[in-house]
Amino acid sequence: MPEDGKRYEAIDGELYVTPAPVLRHQWISANLEAALRLLLQEPGHGWVFDAPLGVEFPDTEEGVQPDIVFVSKARQHILVKEGIRGAPDLVVEILSPGTAERDRTIKKKLYHRQGVAQYWVVDPEAECVEVWDFATGAVEPQRYTDTLPVSLGARPIGAITLAEIFPPELEDR
Repeated sequence: MPEDGKRYEAIDGELYVTPAPVLRHQWISANLEAALRLLLQEPGHGWVFDAPLGVEFPDTEEGVQPDIVFVSKARQHILVKEGIRGAPDLVVEILSPGTAERDRTIKKKLYHRQGVAQYWVVDPEAECVEVWDFATGAVEPQRYTDTLPVSLGARPIGAITLAEIFPPELEDR
């Protein structure tokens, strides 16, 4: 794909092109990634990565660039030189006006179908996180607005205070 600052993703035979994220999106991403690194990576549970990093699913032509992913030590075999080849333990997408519908529908189905254990949808407008726990077979997400629990499978690891993730509104500059 061209190096033009856009994200290219292939899902169900369709090519999706997304412009570069806005400042608030990146601020949320950086804050959430830092919190996940403290809870998951630094204690040695696995690795946290942020975009742009390709996630390819074997035996398909599907590839995406999630905002944040976590791969546990137990699944480190999916880490390859080119990126990630297989289902991460956790995928995080931060909604933007141009991607919200795709993140909540097409990508949710993709991640569920491909075996991602947990899928988090971060809503900057509502300042909440919806957690889809595919590993347990949950059919509805849990919605968090205050404290977001973090776990590895059924084992609780810690929690993230969401007020520390969402930045104050930025004035037009």
